[in-house]
Amino acid sequence: MAATEQPTFYYDVGSPYSYLAAERIQHVLPVVPVWQPILLGGIWKETGGRSWGTTDKREEGMAEIERRAAEYELMPVKWPDGWPNNTLRAMRAAIFAQQTGRAVAYSLAAFRQAFAAGRDLSDVDNVLIAAAACELHPTAVLKGIEMQSTKDRLREATREAYERGVRGV
Repeated sequence: MAATEQPTFYYDVGSPYSYLAAERIQHVLPVVPVWQPILLGGIWKETGGRSWGTTDKREEGMAEIERRAAEYELMPVKWPDGWPNNTLRAMRAAIFAQQTGRAVAYSLAAFRQAFAAGRDLSDVDNVLIAAAACELHPTAVLKGIEMQSTKDRLREATREAYERGVRGV
């Protein structure tokens, strides 16, 4: 990274590691990063990877996330039913929020919905609660997540992240 280049924080709101990073990133980096939503499932499609939450490492990984959240003095982790969940619409909402300058506010609200409140972000109502927390109108968000340009921007951001060497979040 060049001295003048701003760091990029690649994330998916369904990732508990992204949640831990999101809650602390402003305190640990000397400059404010660009928050870039990507679809972790798109990265895994390229790599053949999958969530550790679907493997025999699930319990160990969840315990580590809970321990680290406590160590960082975050709210206790409440896992959404069925986690890992499908975050496609939540991540489209993140791209939509990014276009309005609200990526950070929306994403933090979505992370907290998922990992502090235990709400499933595959349920669009929970996505809309996160969007409302940063003053995005529900109708605009619903339209935004279905717009082809939003879908294309998320796909392109994920592809660019992969090309830059991102293999996880």
